[in-house]
Amino acid sequence: MPDNTKVVSVNDTNFEKEVLESDGAVFVDFYADWCGPCRAVSPIVEELSVDYDGKMKFVKVNVDNAPDVAAKYGVMSIPTLIIFNKGEREEVFVGAGPKSQYEGMINKVISK
Repeated sequence: MPDNTKVVSVNDTNFEKEVLESDGAVFVDFYADWCGPCRAVSPIVEELSVDYDGKMKFVKVNVDNAPDVAAKYGVMSIPTLIIFNKGEREEVFVGAGPKSQYEGMINKVISK
């Protein structure tokens, strides 16, 4: 895991400020500590936060600690990765995928 990671933890209290009120695109990783596939995705998200530093904000939401946010966005399975742009949901991917899958989502949003 890169030690210069840019991933910020958010919860029910600060989700709106950190994600919905953000001026640009925000990559949100909905996860839980006990979730095996989430643990596989986490280092990829950490890498992406370094690769796309300055182009996109990266946050993670532990669904056990933020049930209201998870429910609001229909997170039924984890990991769920959602990219918000100026408060609007743009891209969604459910499950563990390869880094290239997430890069495709990111590039689609930041190229708009």
